[in-house]
Amino acid sequence: MGNIQYYTEEGLKKLKDELHELKTKGRADIAKQIAEARDKGDLSENAEYDAAKDAQGHLELKIAKLENVLGNARILDNSKLDTSKVGILSTVKIKNLKNGMTVSYTLVSEEEADLKANKISLASPFGKGLLGKKVGEVAQIKAPAGVLEFEVLDISY
Repeated sequence: MGNIQYYTEEGLKKLKDELHELKTKGRADIAKQIAEARDKGDLSENAEYDAAKDAQGHLELKIAKLENVLGNARILDNSKLDTSKVGILSTVKIKNLKNGMTVSYTLVSEEEADLKANKISLASPFGKGLLGKKVGEVAQIKAPAGVLEFEVLDISY
């Protein structure tokens, strides 16, 4: 059994849609590749057949992992969150104390993390450093370039 992970409704739906796609279209595509490779003759020296069987194994592994994630997934109830400090699904506006730059991030589960959409994982160094901080507090985050300091300017849910 894995660890329970919390998701937004949107994030959980995305995972379920991906699983459905893999189980239907993904499996059908692999079966077609295996059938085509099988039609080409001797399976003992058929590289296409071996590649298709490998792809099938990878697909089934991915499906199993996704089913495990979904089995441990829970939708987060926003009404039970402490909105006075940074937590999962909070959008936090931070200011880099070294250069004065401000940026906003939403803290999400690892599977929902998307830096382009300013969604960072709670398990990331930034996520861990910001977790539990309140407005006005300074988070010290260890990065390859050294320890960075960020002031929490605003928290919203």
